[in-house]
Formats: sequence, structure tokens, C-alpha cells
Amino acid sequence: MPDIGVIAGSGIYNIPDFEIRDSVKVSTPFGEPSDIYRTGRFAGKEIVFLPRHGSLHHIPPHRINYRANLWGFRELGVSRLLSVGATGGITGKMTPGSIIVLDQIIDMTSGRESTFYDENEVVHIDFTEPFCPDLRRELAAAAKNAGIRVVKKGTYIAVNGPRLETAAEIRAYAKLGADVVGMTGMPEAVLARELEICFGGLAVVTNAAAGISEGKLAATEVVDAMQATTERIRLLLKSFFALDPVQPACACGSALKHARM
Repeated sequence: MPDIGVIAGSGIYNIPDFEIRDSVKVSTPFGEPSDIYRTGRFAGKEIVFLPRHGSLHHIPPHRINYRANLWGFRELGVSRLLSVGATGGITGKMTPGSIIVLDQIIDMTSGRESTFYDENEVVHIDFTEPFCPDLRRELAAAAKNAGIRVVKKGTYIAVNGPRLETAAEIRAYAKLGADVVGMTGMPEAVLARELEICFGGLAVVTNAAAGISEGKLAATEVVDAMQATTERIRLLLKSFFALDPVQPACACGSALKHARM
């Protein structure tokens, strides 16, 4: 079975050159995932792919069943997961078209099921580094090999949506240290950690955030800009999967070792 997966959002509903060999429906203790999982070969590697909003992009960010999505990946044997998502750029270097290998996250969401341990067991996972350092290094190396410019670190602030942000909120997020804003990074990252899955985040800046851009923001611009970046994402992923596997040095796979009370 494949040990690596890709979950993608607005504008990326499939991966060019991904040879789909099977479509797998997974039922979980937490309900139904966003869609069927596609398994197959890409760049010589067996992978699992899931569109987080569904193939028809019919699931808004606050209604995504994040627990089911992540649980389904683990059921299919995934131990390393790459997340690709559209974001708004907050800081000056985060211009439309930029690709960021994320290293930190700020959670401003509410009302989402953000843990698998909400009943009779108390678990406090370490979340100092929310994105797997091994995957971050590999993504940076893959970008260099492919000749694709990426920003090697950035802080993602996760908001509920589905509305876009106000200019005042963006000013506040900038003061908190956020570089980009999106709606799906949490609780994906923390749920992956609870399942001891290595989790890497690629943020694609599709627009300047509210108050930074000129004029009003349009949702259609996000999809159009994301699709315009598809070729660079494909080349980056192809370069990533072409890397020789390395012995994991991260602590993601033992996240629960000292987490239980």
C-alpha cells in the first residue's frame, strides 16, 4: 500500500500525470471523508490523493470532516502526508503565485472537531513544530532540484471562513506574525500529529489579503490563481517523489509516546 498521500484544496482537484489505478471509499468511526481516495502512481511512487472540498468543491471549509479525512489516510497506510492549499498573502514577500513551505501555524478557528481524544482519555501532543521538519527539508530540496522558487518558511493563520477576512483582521494577523491566511490548515495539522503522520504544508498565495489588495476580493480569483500554479506544483511534487527515501529523523511517528496522561 502507498505510504504517502496528498490532500489538496481550491483549484487542485487532481494531479496532472497521476495514474489513478483505484478509487477507494473509506468509512471511518468519525463519518464520511470528503470524497473517495484515489490511489495510483505518480513519478514512480505509489500515492493516495484526496480533494479536501470534494471533487465538485461542494464542501465549505467549516463543514469539512477533517477527522474522517485524516483517519481515512491512515487506514490506507499513509504515514507521510502533503497538504496543498490556497492562501491570502499578508506579508510583503508573500505575493500572488508564491509557494511557501510552511513551518508554523496559528489557530483562529472555532467549533471544529480538532482531536481524536475527546472522551475518556487525555492526550496532550507536543505541537512545537506543527509541520514535519523532515518533509520541510525534502520539499526545499525538491524545489531546488526542480528549479522552482519557494519560500522556505512561513506562518499560516487558520480562520473559520467561509467568508473572507476584514482589513482590520488582516492587520491584526500581521501583528501576530502570520505570513499567509487560509481556512483548512487546522485542524488538519494537529489531527495528523495525533495519528503520528508526518505532515507537510505547501501554501500557494493566490491573492493579497484584504486591505492589502486593491479593491474587493473575488472567490473565483482564488481558483483561477491556484490553477495557474498547478504546473509548478506538479513539477515540485514530481521532484519530491523522485527523492530517495531517507531514514526518518523527526519525532512525528512517536508523537503519542509521552502525550498520554
